[in-house]
Amino acid sequence: MSAFPPELLSEVRARFAHVEECPFTGPRVFFENAGGALTLKSVAETSARFAAIPDNQGRDNPASAELMRVIATARADMMRLLNAPGGQIVVGESGTEMLFRMIRTACMAAPGGGQVLGSTLEHPASRSAAAHWAGHAGLAHVLVPHDDATGTVGPEAYRAALTPETRVATIVHTSPVTGMGVDIAGVAAAIREVAPDCVIVVDGIQHAAHGAIDLSEAGVDGYAISPYKMFSRHGYGVAWLSDRLAALPHECLVGGPAEQWELGTRDTGAYATLSDVVGYLDWLGGQVSGETGPRARLEAAARAIHAHERALTDAMLFGADNLPGLDAMERVRIVGGAQNPAREGLVCFWVEGRPSAEVVSALGAEGIRVHIRKDDHYSGNILGPLGQADCIRVSMCHYNSVAEVARFLSAMQGIAA
Repeated sequence: MSAFPPELLSEVRARFAHVEECPFTGPRVFFENAGGALTLKSVAETSARFAAIPDNQGRDNPASAELMRVIATARADMMRLLNAPGGQIVVGESGTEMLFRMIRTACMAAPGGGQVLGSTLEHPASRSAAAHWAGHAGLAHVLVPHDDATGTVGPEAYRAALTPETRVATIVHTSPVTGMGVDIAGVAAAIREVAPDCVIVVDGIQHAAHGAIDLSEAGVDGYAISPYKMFSRHGYGVAWLSDRLAALPHECLVGGPAEQWELGTRDTGAYATLSDVVGYLDWLGGQVSGETGPRARLEAAARAIHAHERALTDAMLFGADNLPGLDAMERVRIVGGAQNPAREGLVCFWVEGRPSAEVVSALGAEGIRVHIRKDDHYSGNILGPLGQADCIRVSMCHYNSVAEVARFLSAMQGIAA
């Protein structure tokens, strides 16, 4: 795995806002990407431009027609990004809301007496939705245990709990706590072998900024993204629905189009910023490969992002610029282990004998922004089984540099001593 050449990394960083400075505190290294990635400058510009437009969608005037064109283009761009096999793109309040709506719809349309199957690796968004709506639908909610040692879950874990009456299944594509990815195609294939009619919904919120998404290969019915974690902005979520999921009974206006999932008028600017994100990835794919096809360039960008982030995490774990990595620090314990091929741009650890809050504050004093994860409703599913009250999450993205990792490691020499 290799990092971006310096010239390309400079071009990448130039396209994002606040790469090196917090607008409130000044210079800093941003290693809190799992809490919300940096925003493309083009997204900020697009948001401002569309916020000022007074016209609305669905009217008989040129401005309205242009808004409808922008939305249609964004939907097509997202279908290409996801390599989606039909279905539709839907925008809502947040990624969490989109997960709740898809899971609710699937549960309430399912025959009674079966089960909703998920895993203990999942974020509370999908776990909470599944638990709540399984109860209302008269379905059992079953969670398969993830592997504490590797921080992920695989097809075999799901297979052990499957029955022909598995009506709905949820999968997290990447854990926002362990940072480990899941083979969603493999899990979905295992589910289909036993319960071919199961509706499968994927939480792609953490994964979307870090690797390829191929829904034609995945064989699932729903996929949710929070755009603020994928270089866009807060205030909306996006989901892909298969034709089968979209056709299930769902909330919509009486007398309106039966296939309509969006409630109320959505922000055209939100849709437009999705095109900004896809356009940026298309540009990046062209920089790192000779690909000319639109989907091929996106795949090239995903491979390059994954390789660069692997170089960053390897440097953090095993050392950079003659500085020892976290794995060599005697008191540091790494969630999921240091040697883990499933890792996607994120390292969680704790320092024996020192509260994680102190470590986060000490790094902050050195101008390095990281985050604490606690044994609570967000992260207790991961930390509880490890007997750990808290940990430090260092989450990187492809605009981060090995030099920033070295700065982190330099600070950690004293903090972990």
